Amino acid sequence: MPWELRFSADNIEELAARYNERNEDTALGISALVSRQRSFSREQFLALCRWKSPRILRWCRENTAAEIEEATRVALSTPVDRLRIGVLRCLRGVGWPMASVLLHFGHADRYPILDFRALWSLGFDRKPGYTFELWWQYVTTCRTIADDANVSMRALDRALWQFSKENQV
Repeated sequence: MPWELRFSADNIEELAARYNERNEDTALGISALVSRQRSFSREQFLALCRWKSPRILRWCRENTAAEIEEATRVALSTPVDRLRIGVLRCLRGVGWPMASVLLHFGHADRYPILDFRALWSLGFDRKPGYTFELWWQYVTTCRTIADDANVSMRALDRALWQFSKENQV
């Protein structure tokens, strides 16, 4: 498997600074609230679904407030990574990418957002099939890159996405 940056880690901050995607402030605001609440409200959950992928919103709306609160409470409190990502994927409309968004913005531990653009920036020419093993390798690879480059996971996430947007054909 690839797992190698297509750009120099020295360029992470520069690429991250060029990232200018819609409503990121909403996602960052939700992140601050969830860290105190220890779960997502239905409104927060739907706002992040809209931010990540508006086309999944119709399915995400099928989840009740209780389902969302309980699934996210478990995901944000358990020490077991397979359970963290798995319980989120039980919610309607939530696949691997959306579950990674919830962990990225909701969990105290550092999680990258799983996205075909980010994977391309790490050497994948095609989107691989998502599995726990792939996701976990992605998480550990991104943590290592962020640590080695002394950048936040948010900065790395922005840089991976931006590099792909500017260079992927």
